[in-house]
Amino acid sequence: MMRVSFGKFAKGGAARMALATALATGLVAGGATLGATAAIAKEKEAAKGGAFSKEFIAVAGPLQKVLGDAAAAKAKGTSDADIKTQLAGAPAQLAAAEAAIKNPTDRMTAGQFAVNLGGMLGDIGMRERGIKNMLDSGLVPADKVSEYQFYLGNFAYTQKDWPVAVDALTKVVQANYSEDTAAELLADAYVQQGKPAEGLQALKLAVDTRKAAGGTVPADWFKRANLIAYKAKLGPQAIEWSTMMVENDPSPINWLGAGQLTREFGTFTNQESLDLGRLMMRSGAFQSDPKYLEREYVEYIEAADPRRLPGEVLKVAEAGVAAGVLRANDQFVADAISQAKGRIAADKASLPGLERDARAGADGKGALATADAYLSYGDAAKAEDLYKLAIQKGNIDKDRALTRLGIAQCDEGKYEEAKATFAQITGAVRAPLAKLWTVYATTKAAK
Repeated sequence: MMRVSFGKFAKGGAARMALATALATGLVAGGATLGATAAIAKEKEAAKGGAFSKEFIAVAGPLQKVLGDAAAAKAKGTSDADIKTQLAGAPAQLAAAEAAIKNPTDRMTAGQFAVNLGGMLGDIGMRERGIKNMLDSGLVPADKVSEYQFYLGNFAYTQKDWPVAVDALTKVVQANYSEDTAAELLADAYVQQGKPAEGLQALKLAVDTRKAAGGTVPADWFKRANLIAYKAKLGPQAIEWSTMMVENDPSPINWLGAGQLTREFGTFTNQESLDLGRLMMRSGAFQSDPKYLEREYVEYIEAADPRRLPGEVLKVAEAGVAAGVLRANDQFVADAISQAKGRIAADKASLPGLERDARAGADGKGALATADAYLSYGDAAKAEDLYKLAIQKGNIDKDRALTRLGIAQCDEGKYEEAKATFAQITGAVRAPLAKLWTVYATTKAAK
């Protein structure tokens, strides 16, 4: 279960008293004497909830005195243990007061008593009950309702009272309350009930609500969502949230995480892994901590293959060595570099002839292969032209061609054109990858 510190409303001593003071709000003054007299009852008639009922005054008056005496003793330095002894009969008095509730004013005051007593006794369930009565009274000021709902949700969460926690915290999230932990607690309340998908929906509601209000979405919401999705093996949601995370904060580590989760839950072949490696290289993911990157460099080199794209393999392998991620004397790395170096000259020399054949070809297969070669050598303009030709001629993997056309356009700085290209990719395998590339294009365009 997520361990969350609830700050002043989950700790003792002065913090409890601070909460009690905050909860008073002046609606029904906690310090007023509840005597069973007509004068007192009349004094309360002006309150929004009406006068205290006679039945409530009869049982609540003695309880208020007990609470007042305990608060005075606490102020004089009496120990918590002695305070609890002094309050031994108070829970029964509170129960009697709650049973005597006849109107909103009674309910609001009973709730205040429960919050105060629960604070002194360390009884979170009692505080939860108190906050609920205060909210149910209808006397909490409108500008304080979300705050009280947050208290209620926290108390209910701590008590594992999941239905109450979900109800209260959903209202808090819908109101875009400033306490960011509300969304995470709501999501976890669903997870604790075996409903991770609903937890992710709750976090999505929080994100959408915060964005609609023009606010900043906390990074922790994305981290929590990614953790929930990953643990529950919810592949589509994991990909969606990792993409949202990097869109919110395109840092190297977020790019790395988004790429890894997209591959983890995708059905990638070497072709998709190659384009993911290209994205990681360009986005800055390879600037993350080297201890996370060896697998990524190796997968990129394997996907590119020195027999097919020697120039790109050499560039990646040498970058990995320079970054201290790969070792030049490692057999895999040494073989890749050796093979790549031995093929580059002949490979480059063959490109003009391959291009002529591609333009004369009956379909787009030759154009696609030649475009791949030009892209691997960094000739984005030539690659763009040939990818367009391949798509026009057809009989190819169109999503693969579109992905790489978009990459070439990104390399040329044509970010809006690239986004339009990526938007055409609809296949289940490449669509998530295309969304990541779209985020990259958007980020680059913004700079």
